[in-house]
Amino acid sequence: MNLRPHAGLARVLDDLGGTLLDLVLGDGDPPGSIGGVAIHDPLDEPALPQNALVLGVGLADPDEVVRQLRTLARRDAAGLVLRAPVTVTAAITAAVEETGVALLSLARGASWTQLAAMLRSLLAEGDVGDARRETLAGLPSGDLFAVANAIAALIDAPVTIEDRRSRVLAFSGRQDEADPSRVETILGRQVPERFARMLAERGVFRELYRSDQPIYVDRPAGSPAGFMLPRVAVAVRAGEEILGSIWAAVSEPLTPDRAQALRDAARLVALHLLRVRAGADVERRLRADLLSTALEGGPAAREALSRLGLADQPVVVLALAVLETGAADAELAAGRQRLSDGLAMHLSAVHPRCAAALVGDTAYGLVPVTRDTDAEQRALRIAQDFLDRVGDRVRAVVGIGPVARSAAELPEARGSADRALRVLRSGSGAGRRVALLADVHVEALLLELQDLVAARGDRPTGAVARLLDYDAQHQAHLVETLRAWLDAFGDVIAASAAVHVHPNTFRYRLRRLAEVGGFDLTDPEARFAAMLQLRVVAPPPS
Repeated sequence: MNLRPHAGLARVLDDLGGTLLDLVLGDGDPPGSIGGVAIHDPLDEPALPQNALVLGVGLADPDEVVRQLRTLARRDAAGLVLRAPVTVTAAITAAVEETGVALLSLARGASWTQLAAMLRSLLAEGDVGDARRETLAGLPSGDLFAVANAIAALIDAPVTIEDRRSRVLAFSGRQDEADPSRVETILGRQVPERFARMLAERGVFRELYRSDQPIYVDRPAGSPAGFMLPRVAVAVRAGEEILGSIWAAVSEPLTPDRAQALRDAARLVALHLLRVRAGADVERRLRADLLSTALEGGPAAREALSRLGLADQPVVVLALAVLETGAADAELAAGRQRLSDGLAMHLSAVHPRCAAALVGDTAYGLVPVTRDTDAEQRALRIAQDFLDRVGDRVRAVVGIGPVARSAAELPEARGSADRALRVLRSGSGAGRRVALLADVHVEALLLELQDLVAARGDRPTGAVARLLDYDAQHQAHLVETLRAWLDAFGDVIAASAAVHVHPNTFRYRLRRLAEVGGFDLTDPEARFAAMLQLRVVAPPPS
């Protein structure tokens, strides 16, 4: 349930217009609220909420745009967003007039994922709690865009509200009065690294977080005129905790009255940020509980899927994990949660009914599919695209299960995803970051055999045991030689190169290990038994 009414198209254009969105054709203030955001998918037509705003990712052909406008009109959509620049033809103009579906453009340089996140924040989708409208100081609770606009009106300057990592949480209107650096910040939804570094080197963040008063930040010496205006910033606190900051683009220091207004506004922003955080925590817990219930199967799974909007829908299970980095537990837990939130956002851009949440130390995603033939490969591409976007900042891996056609099949699909994920986490996946269980089935079986061996306390036997004992007593390398020879399928040249010895030396060691271990190198059963023991029972190579 939502804590406040959804915004209309006019509100969306007021808050995001001029920076992210522009109205190309149509009525910018139609009646009714925007019911939600959906992604255009030509291969899998999404379910649309009433008065949806549809993101036309990859849609550019004028004839296809006309067809989509007419299709969306039949489905009661409010608007269609295309990547700028939009080619406006007579047919498109006529279609907009005929259908009443507004045509908007997304600024070049802004990502679709960013737009979806901004719209979700603005429309308050997914809030959990009481359906009553709640306010803080007369503004809808948690509506940071409304707060930003109110602050801009109080101090007569465009503002951004940012978190501790200089990520933009919301921004006011009138950003066209700011400067190119502010536009770049909003388009990237993050203060660019070079600006953040410059502010840190000048000691701005240190001063900002040490004071409860607004500070004036003059533009850097030597910067091009008009490229960067001065800023006034104030920290947003909840007790001793720094939640973020407010940044206003100004031409001169604020008057005392406006500086006091900004300081007072910081307290209000703190309340809204705490409300947003509390709501997000509640939603995360709820979605994690529902997802966990669905993945476990049983009588409650169908109801959980229904509440997630996935009843009677075939899905593919994704399992995402962060590889251990030696970071502190708290830092690792925060990293997992950020990655889980990122996965949820990424999947929502793929399909509006995707579900994702952190369960334990693994983030699970459910991706609805319509066809079994290429569903797993499509899920693999989605996961790979997500990890490519994350880049090298976080070392993460994703296991993918088979299609689950009903709630009863979800536990098996989750188990398959977990098995593939375990292989990737163990480093046995040949460098893969994403894998289907079919890709790493043998490696998964070997890990499970290792579990069985460890539980029973089995030790090496036969030829392998004799070679291990001989190496321990004589500091020899017979086990290493056998392992290399088996891995190279009996190719002495390749095996000797792998252990960095001359081929003749390697041949001598082969003869010696056959004598010491009583090992028949020509017997395929003996070779298989040795290979299995070396992989599963014997200690790993040093």
